[in-house]
Amino acid sequence: MTTSPMFPGFDGLLMLSRRDGVDIRPTLLRVLTDLYVQTSTHSVEEERHFVELTSRLIDHVDDATRAVVRARLSIYPRTPAAIMSKLRLDASTTPPQAGSPAPPSPPATAAPATKPHTVATLSMAPGDAAEISEMFFGASSKDRALILHNLSTAPLRPSPHIHPSRALRAIEILHMAAFASDVDSFATELSATLMLPAAISEQVVKDAGGEPLVCAAKAIGIPSEIFQQILLFLDPAIGTSVTEVYRLSRLYDALSERSARIMLAAWRGATMTEARAKYRSTLYDDGRNRTRTAPAHGRHGAVQPGTAPAARGTGRNPIKG
Repeated sequence: MTTSPMFPGFDGLLMLSRRDGVDIRPTLLRVLTDLYVQTSTHSVEEERHFVELTSRLIDHVDDATRAVVRARLSIYPRTPAAIMSKLRLDASTTPPQAGSPAPPSPPATAAPATKPHTVATLSMAPGDAAEISEMFFGASSKDRALILHNLSTAPLRPSPHIHPSRALRAIEILHMAAFASDVDSFATELSATLMLPAAISEQVVKDAGGEPLVCAAKAIGIPSEIFQQILLFLDPAIGTSVTEVYRLSRLYDALSERSARIMLAAWRGATMTEARAKYRSTLYDDGRNRTRTAPAHGRHGAVQPGTAPAARGTGRNPIKG
């Protein structure tokens, strides 16, 4: 099946949702719904793809997630008829500006408040982490914000908290590096603090959108006013744009620390996948080469063909017999 440009990567993530250990179907359904209702009109292909993906997810999510999706789509004027039927929505309750259908909205905000914390204890497999990381880096700024928003209720285990003393030291160093526009030093300190490979840290710092930097700073716990100064001085492309600074500052204030630490866990897990792929085959080949190329020298003291055995001393004086 081809993937609609509006929903990139969802087919692959649906395959991940079938694996044991991590159920990301509730998160996928919320992201999918948020993306759909943000646009007032859709092509036939986009609507068809939305119906296919949503139909596969609705029956496999918890009641809280289903209530959120139902509430969102009940007030959306162009919800596909197939999905309305599946959610048991009456067409008369979904006019564009109706006043009476408003009651379904309150349960949408109240329902998921207690549910996620009872299931958010599942760690990500390296392959799952790599898929989430790739989806995030490949998404647009608007889609990244939605992904981060929905990670706050995802049943995924976040990375551990950074020790307060280490965080304070990192904040001071990162602040100074940003003030000096020293991108390399900033990336190096970020790598050490978040325990990320240098390549990932550099990708986070140099990302044109700025959302990965928001996640990294939130995971460390950088105060909002210091983060705004980092935005102003670290990257001229962002710092000279009032719109970008304001957008990323708002995202930083709205982003939960848990979402940032889940994304950090995904970055760490993705690097584990790369490391395994890199070193498994190398060690295997090296072991074979070492076995095959070992020199076939005789053992010390072994008798070689055609030579007489060396006489051993008995420890007695030969004159005395």
